[in-house]
Amino acid sequence: MRALLCKKFGPPDSLTVEEVAAPEIMPRQVLIDVYAAAVNFPDSLIIENKYQTKPDLPFSPGGELSGTIAAVGAEVEGFDEGDEVIAFSGYGAFAEQIAIDAARVIPRPAGIDHVTAASFVMTYGTSYHALADRAALRAGETLLVLGAAGGVGLAAVEIGMALGAHVIAAASSDDKLAVCREHGADETLNYAEQDLKAAIKERTDGRGVDVVYDPVGGAMTEAALRGCAWRGRLLVVGFASGEIPKPPLNLALLKGVSVVGVFWGSFVEREPEQNQKQLEALFRMLGAGQLRPHISAVYGLEQGGEAIAALASRQSIGKIVIKPREARL
Repeated sequence: MRALLCKKFGPPDSLTVEEVAAPEIMPRQVLIDVYAAAVNFPDSLIIENKYQTKPDLPFSPGGELSGTIAAVGAEVEGFDEGDEVIAFSGYGAFAEQIAIDAARVIPRPAGIDHVTAASFVMTYGTSYHALADRAALRAGETLLVLGAAGGVGLAAVEIGMALGAHVIAAASSDDKLAVCREHGADETLNYAEQDLKAAIKERTDGRGVDVVYDPVGGAMTEAALRGCAWRGRLLVVGFASGEIPKPPLNLALLKGVSVVGVFWGSFVEREPEQNQKQLEALFRMLGAGQLRPHISAVYGLEQGGEAIAALASRQSIGKIVIKPREARL
């Protein structure tokens, strides 16, 4: 089978596509033919040895996929050969096949194509866990989404709207903000052209925002923290800027603000039953048309490095997907 390989740690253009042996499955694993695998920000970190997960070389990046079960381990229950599934691998999904623990696999809902399925659960799962669980976002509250045109950002915009919040989408270009408005944002804010703290104050009549969804980090974090209302919640989702911020915590003290960490992957492992309930809620919202995943580009396996580079450059909007193989009709 073919796989996109990281043979030495480095930038996306150091990745190569090669023929490798098909994986063998263990008793509690399934073998999946991978038809679509989404690109996520950790993929750009793991290939440079900058992520908390550190696989042995060589390996394939890619942590989220959709495909068809090709074989089932002897101790696996609940899945059969031919089942259409979504899976969460951590890495290894940018390949034609993957062997993965059955516990990391869920059925693909009827009516959702492979590309959409591969790009839905991780971003929307992260954003729903952040907003509905960690922040307990309530109808009528004001939500500020930083990096709002990215995969998790657009998901947060849509989920915030579905939960009844007033959503301010913040991004770095007018083109990105136009997409945010298409996905329901009440207001938009270009933080490349406006001072973020001043813009928040102006948009909220000086009150501040109730919840900040922050997958960006860097200088944006302190400005957003300063723009929080009394009892606000700052959600630490990630650091796409490449800089882990060190905001002065006296700001949290003075405003009674909660700084809340969001690590969806760890939540899935530690609280699988709660995660299942949250996924069921998300699939209901998707079926009701409240959520509309935005897929900006689909690449073949040979262009996998380009796909990761496009996401790492922060120029992409919504999700990018790699198709290791074409799905059978």
